[in-house]
Amino acid sequence: MKAAQTQLNRYGAGLAVDGAFGDGTDAKVRSFQSSHSLDADGIVGPDTWRALVTGSSGGSGGSSGLLTHSQAAALFTSAGIGWTSSGNCSDRNSTSCTSFDGLRQASADGAVTLKRASGCALTITGGTETGHASGTYSHWNGYKLDFALTTCLSNYITGTFAYSGTRGDGAALYTAPSGNIYAREGSHWDVTFLN
Repeated sequence: MKAAQTQLNRYGAGLAVDGAFGDGTDAKVRSFQSSHSLDADGIVGPDTWRALVTGSSGGSGGSSGLLTHSQAAALFTSAGIGWTSSGNCSDRNSTSCTSFDGLRQASADGAVTLKRASGCALTITGGTETGHASGTYSHWNGYKLDFALTTCLSNYITGTFAYSGTRGDGAALYTAPSGNIYAREGSHWDVTFLN
């Protein structure tokens, strides 16, 4: 809730960032939702969170579409997000490449939102290439991106999102109000963009 209060304060809410969802926070959420053509239900769900962070209104706008590598790369470049590949390549079928082929639009948008909200320099170190764990919400299916560890990014994630436990492999988990999950792996942040 602190993350939502912080974002609401960017729009002049004047809330105490205490993590308590009281009447004042509820009223400010509803007011924000009304002014951004969202359902004024007082719930900071995916659409409200997206509007708080990006300033845009409305729904996801076809965020389930899949991108080509060049489409995603252009989006990241325009947002100031970098990426690296141990093999200096973008072949989706090579584990030494970093590919964005088949990345969901919502995942690309989530990376841009993370960049804007955190103010941190972001470098993607893993995309949709083979070699990651399988599953519905996997890298291959376009739901995940890996980001290089930086003090700025780590401080933003751990200071803004709720700690939500430990994954089976020991990675500490943090969950955003949008539902996105940030896993602190050994050399990077593994981010699952669910919305």
